[in-house]
Amino acid sequence: MTTRSARRSGTVRGHAETALPQVVSAEEWREARDQLLIAEKAHTHAGDAVAAQRRRLPMTEVDATLEATGSNGATSLLDMFEGRRELIVYHHMLKPDDEHPCPGCSAFTDHVPHLAHLNVADVTFAMEAAAPLDQFQAYMERMGRPDIPIYSSAGGRFREELHPSPHGTGSFGLSVFLRDGSRVYRTYSTQGRGVDGVPLIDLTPYGRQESFQDSPEGWPQRKTYTFGKVHFDYTADELAGLAAPSTTGEVFQDD
Repeated sequence: MTTRSARRSGTVRGHAETALPQVVSAEEWREARDQLLIAEKAHTHAGDAVAAQRRRLPMTEVDATLEATGSNGATSLLDMFEGRRELIVYHHMLKPDDEHPCPGCSAFTDHVPHLAHLNVADVTFAMEAAAPLDQFQAYMERMGRPDIPIYSSAGGRFREELHPSPHGTGSFGLSVFLRDGSRVYRTYSTQGRGVDGVPLIDLTPYGRQESFQDSPEGWPQRKTYTFGKVHFDYTADELAGLAAPSTTGEVFQDD
């Protein structure tokens, strides 16, 4: 393969000189792209295998009565599910009187998807932080995400018991819970770079609930790519996690 280097002189984003990729012919580019596709597919399949293993994790029961303060006052972990089956909680690093909110937590907040796409998979997403609720609410308004349910764990055991971390309870992380009636179980948790780069739905025990997934027998599944609508077209039952967003009419019910 014949390659040529390209460099641009001058000031680019504050750098005196910025390197550019090699310039090649269209045929050479296609050959290189096809080689990369082999690696990309291997990466996708490896990620699918990890997700399949995650869906087979055992779970451990946690105290469903643990409380944090939400917009309706003291709220139990069980009530945070809002009637749905699965719950993802992001442990935000916002502290009382925090003049410089964590940029990493703020970037994560920017990347949370429209909640409708989680809700229709029977998943509720929420955030908790040690900051007082009014401070947390003001921060979320500033971030443009007042739609995300938030809770203050200030003065209680919620974060201490549900976010065990080698970096201390003031660190960030994600916890995933599954509800069986009134009993709540931890299915997954992660900190550090484990929070990066994985769609939230893939962290839940039921995952995307699509037929391409390697899931245990009895897990809810439907045909791949039949899950989605524009977020404002979902029905009330779909958003409540009572009906799958597909033409099958599949219904999720608790025994």
